[in-house]
Amino acid sequence: MKLYTASLFILSLFLGCNSTSEKMDSAYIGGEIINPNNNYITLFINENQRDTIYLDENNRFLHQIENLETGIYKFTHGGEYQTVLIEPKDSIMFRLNTNDFDESLVYTGIGAKKNNYIIKAFLNDEIENKKVINHHNLEPEEFEAFIDELKLQKLENLERFNAKYQTSDLFQQVASSSIDYKYYAYKEMYPFGYYGSSRLIHVKDLPENFYDYRSEIDYDNKHLSGLSSYSNFLYWHFSNLALNKYYQDGNHDTFDRHALDYNLEKLRLIDETIENDEIKNYALSQVTRDFIFNSSDSEASNLVLGSFLARSNDDQRKEYMTSLVNASISLHPGNIIPNTKIIDFDNNTVNLSDVITKPTVVYFWSSNFKAHYRNSHYMMRNLKSKYPDMEFIAVNINDFNLGSWKKTLSQLKFPTENEYIFKNPKMAIELFAITRSHKVIIVDQDGAIVKSNANLFSDDIDKYIQDVLAVK
Repeated sequence: MKLYTASLFILSLFLGCNSTSEKMDSAYIGGEIINPNNNYITLFINENQRDTIYLDENNRFLHQIENLETGIYKFTHGGEYQTVLIEPKDSIMFRLNTNDFDESLVYTGIGAKKNNYIIKAFLNDEIENKKVINHHNLEPEEFEAFIDELKLQKLENLERFNAKYQTSDLFQQVASSSIDYKYYAYKEMYPFGYYGSSRLIHVKDLPENFYDYRSEIDYDNKHLSGLSSYSNFLYWHFSNLALNKYYQDGNHDTFDRHALDYNLEKLRLIDETIENDEIKNYALSQVTRDFIFNSSDSEASNLVLGSFLARSNDDQRKEYMTSLVNASISLHPGNIIPNTKIIDFDNNTVNLSDVITKPTVVYFWSSNFKAHYRNSHYMMRNLKSKYPDMEFIAVNINDFNLGSWKKTLSQLKFPTENEYIFKNPKMAIELFAITRSHKVIIVDQDGAIVKSNANLFSDDIDKYIQDVLAVK
């Protein structure tokens, strides 16, 4: 965007905010989407309060938030999302390119500096995560010293930012809490990596003071509910706490994160510990969704669903989880893969059932996860070479215009044969119980499901393919 264009647009925001109709409890947000995937963004502060904001002919938008609920908002476009901290009298504009959604995101206007700090911290954390995972082999004291240093560096960076700019109490709370809960999450995750599945029972042998920070946890801070570091911490925290009962009865030698009793215990702990409805409902749904996604046991899925329904008071999530369980059960081995309309690269609409004429791997992918869809397509190509009698079909799940989908395929030089996109993504995602972009379904020549949640990068994928090819 040229400088004068940006300046004029920012000025329009300021003029709007300085009008006589301005309210103390309102704010403005506007921006420009480069290479948009559709013609709107969605802005929401929680799952039940959202606004759909349409782009103009220049792919820009301007929106006034009246009766502002101060806090962390989420905005989505084309299946990707980011957060923005909005406070009264803010006039925030952002610009992003969907080809590099997070990396290209830049804010300007009143309220921009705090949000540029937040997005930069987010990107740094993405890099840091990989570094921390690679250090899970360190002894507990060494690992603690390692993440202590990382935390100190971030606190010093925040201190420099505060010395340079005037910030609000809410920003201070959000920024410092993000650092704290990232640190806490690293500690909660650590035993899963350090001990592994076969030795996780020894989590009790960690140093006595390793989890001293738990006395400082705020389980009910609504201002943190939109923070990924906070929700990620809660997920790993309750995963860790549930280990106590998991190993109490002596029936478990090797850890199974998909065990029914373990997941029911996580739901119980969340319900008993968290009082804030919004935070509790989200934490409950995370556990329930993950279990259902990985379960091939109808009875177990319904037991977890029953526990969720008894503990959640969010009617929308209850409806979604019930539908998810029903869809997941319909995908259990032996059932026929659901039929739906898909569109090929030449714009022909066909039935999924019509393109399955022999044993087939159906791979769903999202344009939002570049490294994953690139690696997955390469893996599919290798498997196709290895198993020429097996068909491989890739289906894009994004709510895109066809041009964006085709552009992605062309940029990466993927063969377009057997590439499809859902005609109705929202309906199909529910039909196929897609909670993650990397769902893989293996079917036989009649469309009967052999495996509904295969992993392309697991050694088991060869076994599943060999088994289905062996059946005549």
